[in-house]
Amino acid sequence: MIDRIDHLIVAVKDLEAAENNYKKIFGNEPVWRGEHESLGTKNSIFNFNNLYFELLAANGDGAGASLVNSTIDENGEGLAGMVFGSDNLEKTKEQLSLKGYKLSGLALGEGLDEDAGKKRTWESLFLPDEITRGLFSFAIEHKTGKLDLLDRFQSDCVHKLDHVVINTNDADGFIKVYEKDLGIRLALDQTVEKWGGRMLFFRLNQTTIEVIARSDEAESKDSLWGLAWDVEDLEATHVRLTQLGIEASPVKEGRKPNTLVSTIKSNTCNIPTLFIQHLAS
Repeated sequence: MIDRIDHLIVAVKDLEAAENNYKKIFGNEPVWRGEHESLGTKNSIFNFNNLYFELLAANGDGAGASLVNSTIDENGEGLAGMVFGSDNLEKTKEQLSLKGYKLSGLALGEGLDEDAGKKRTWESLFLPDEITRGLFSFAIEHKTGKLDLLDRFQSDCVHKLDHVVINTNDADGFIKVYEKDLGIRLALDQTVEKWGGRMLFFRLNQTTIEVIARSDEAESKDSLWGLAWDVEDLEATHVRLTQLGIEASPVKEGRKPNTLVSTIKSNTCNIPTLFIQHLAS
């Protein structure tokens, strides 16, 4: 039903400044700079092996501008949404409708690249509150046009997202929505004794959705928290970042066996960010 995490949305005040920061962090150039005239936004997109990363700023009035402005007003710059990809959005809508969800019609979207004059179109399916549970999300099927992708990423640069971290207060409800209704594989469900919560790990398109679950009596709510990015040579990446004035913690062994990690401590638009290298076992 859901085939991938298609992209992540980051709300920013100053698109040029945010783009410059992430050019340093990723070590890559954006592949798209454009606008959504009907949504009142402009964007800069970085594309990776398993998804793309969209910096989004208000540029007028519209639903997109409202999302950016409300995100920044409530929490400052940072993660604003996670978008799922479907290869057949009509079928996805049909399957969710059969599960009892009330859905609106598919919405046609269009983006224009201000530098290259390119155009992309897509259809979107906006998901009901029972699915999103406070986390802005929708499903997308790309129709025409595509984003460029490097043939080879340098070893000291980001090449894919390793995992996205989501906080929830309702682990069982999260499993129902993501595994049972959206069809995303639950790879691991474990209790963490030292803080009395649960960790859930869902897998799709070479990406993990890592869920930190701490129960309370409030209404079920999910929220995006942080990102972990994959690099091939973390020591070289750390040198590159330091030379560019990006603050990063010393490289150390990760909690997961055969990994090295470093926390990025500046220039991230308030997104908790980890770099990780997977070592040969």
